Amino acid sequence: MPPVARIAHNARVWNYWLGGKDYYAVDQQVGDHVSSMFPSIREVARADRAFLGHAVRFLAGEAGIRQFLDIGTGLPTVENTHQVAQSVAPASRIVYVDNDPTVLAHARARLAGSLEGETDYIDADAHQPRAILDAASDTLDFTEPVAVILLGILNFIADTDEATAIVDTLMAAVPSGSYLALTHPTLELGGDGNIEAMRFWNENATPPITARTGAEVARFFQGLELLVPGIVSCARWRPGHVAEEEKTVAQFGAVARKP
Repeated sequence: MPPVARIAHNARVWNYWLGGKDYYAVDQQVGDHVSSMFPSIREVARADRAFLGHAVRFLAGEAGIRQFLDIGTGLPTVENTHQVAQSVAPASRIVYVDNDPTVLAHARARLAGSLEGETDYIDADAHQPRAILDAASDTLDFTEPVAVILLGILNFIADTDEATAIVDTLMAAVPSGSYLALTHPTLELGGDGNIEAMRFWNENATPPITARTGAEVARFFQGLELLVPGIVSCARWRPGHVAEEEKTVAQFGAVARKP
């Protein structure tokens, strides 16, 4: 077994939960065990992916955003950021950021943007937002609005003050009219099974995960204008209203505008 497959990795396990094919046996084993402890984890993964689609369609459509900085890309599946954005606005420019070489290799091989737009990939760590901004400036114009997308990535920053500082650095670099789209796991919506499942994950997979409360997630949006319905289960988020018919999952989702 190659070294990369000796321990389960979030990007590959997430791909497995979403029905993809880019994972190893160890990822499936850990994914199945987590599912046995916390059966709704696959619903969380699907809801997070659906949130991406809803948010990016809104941002590229009604909000008129043409630039997207997607940090913590993960392995390509369906309805990736550039596909959604460029289906609405073909001239959209997207920069994907990840520090997993497997993710970047798959992204470069599979993700091709529209002829009118541009799609780029950066090998960088979310702990280093200034390096991300410097590299992204080759593709994105930071004098024009940018949608910063942080789906399921801040939970891998264990210290909440550091995670907040990362968001602050990113949002300070983009102009008025930019947006932040974010999802984050929580124990407030997930029941007792999620606690044990996260403990098992942190003992058997990488990177370790940190859940946060709604109040802690709200810190990421300080100084920004939250869109209705605010910080809710990502399955219940729609631009302008709560999707009451959707089942609540243990993952917050929200979108906010920089005034």
